[in-house]
Amino acid sequence: MSKKVVLIVDDEEGIRESLSGILEDEGYDVLTASSGEDALTAAKEHVPDIIFLDVWLPEMDGIETLSRLKEMDSSIPVIMISGHGNIEIAVKATRFGAYDFLEKPLSLEKVLIAAKRALERKSLEEENRSLKENLIRKYRLTGDSEKMRVLRQQIEMAAQSNSRVLILGESGTGKELVARMLHEKSQRASGPFVEVNCAAIPQELIESELFGHEKGAFTGATERKNGKFELADKGTLFLDEIGDMTLQTQAKVLRVIETQVFQRVGGSRNIKVDVRIIAATNKNLLGEVKNGNFREDLYFRLNVIPIIIPPLKERNNDIPQLIGHFIELFAAEYGVKPKEMSHDVIKIFQDYDWPGNIRELKNAVERLMIMVPSNVINKTDVDVLGMFRQQHTFKEYDYFSYKTLKDARDAFERDFITRRLQENNWNVSKTAEAIDVERSNLHKKIKAYEITETKD
Repeated sequence: MSKKVVLIVDDEEGIRESLSGILEDEGYDVLTASSGEDALTAAKEHVPDIIFLDVWLPEMDGIETLSRLKEMDSSIPVIMISGHGNIEIAVKATRFGAYDFLEKPLSLEKVLIAAKRALERKSLEEENRSLKENLIRKYRLTGDSEKMRVLRQQIEMAAQSNSRVLILGESGTGKELVARMLHEKSQRASGPFVEVNCAAIPQELIESELFGHEKGAFTGATERKNGKFELADKGTLFLDEIGDMTLQTQAKVLRVIETQVFQRVGGSRNIKVDVRIIAATNKNLLGEVKNGNFREDLYFRLNVIPIIIPPLKERNNDIPQLIGHFIELFAAEYGVKPKEMSHDVIKIFQDYDWPGNIRELKNAVERLMIMVPSNVINKTDVDVLGMFRQQHTFKEYDYFSYKTLKDARDAFERDFITRRLQENNWNVSKTAEAIDVERSNLHKKIKAYEITETKD
């Protein structure tokens, strides 16, 4: 682990020397500067991990130096030091971004504690920034098709309002992703995003999950619990699979939507919240209304802004981009080099109907990333792993997509031989006789095309 670099800025040589000695003894690399101008130069050249900065400096004072240092790199914690400290200067330094303020004469213990805490905070901020960047990368709406362009436009417009949104789409299309984007692009982005999967929670517990409960409200309620509505205050509550909610719970959710007031289970005190509700379902809610399974008044309350997510089969031109996104994601997660997919495999992916949508595609890419040892994933790998074997939703193979006659002929010949081998239970002699070629010639083609036996 490399040493942490500390920059000490003070016009008194004695202070610079004493601080340097203290910090070097603790294992820090120390740089020094006697003026604000020198401090800016040193910070630009060496990028320290922490800075001790005197308030009273000749020409450019410490506050101005602090301001310019923060403009260069706001992530570096700066600890102000002064022999004439007062509350006004401390408040001003804090306003300009100082992490802490120490008064002279400096205490050895306070200097080391301040340095340690500043570095811990910097490390935590870097970790949070990294996690947020990873989340942004993970929850990214990928694809340039017309349907995705329209979807992005709808998200941008809906996010600016505080209106309720109903997200509709098949399972695995990315309803949670759209909900998160609506939250992140809204004025509530700094508030919490709380998700409730209405289908995953037992019906007898869903009211407790949504509204919370008081101690002793029911058997097992050993302490008070805040519900999801309360936790989402000043933020967004995402009710996923809203179509699976019971009529009894629907009635209570409707009242909260209308009043933004509720009571915990077993409680009598009204709790006021400010929550934006985004709901999602893969069901036909209007059909559920007609069948008496969903309240019509709740449907219209939720369906202020409907957003429909297209299934993957309706935007298969986005599949190559999605594959690249998932490969990059898994390569980073597993700490490996990204793999490539051959044209044949991408074509197979585009010809498949993906009944499980984005979730199924993501799982398929992850499986290939883990199970294929080579850097290039080809059709043989897909065959060996038996992917899509039980599905019969491929479209007719488009050999006209190839640019040259040789490529199209090779692709057809490989598929033809593979199909005939499967029909003859991988008996090479029987297959050679059936397709009227020499057995030795068929062996050569099987080897050339890297055809391997697969079991149904």
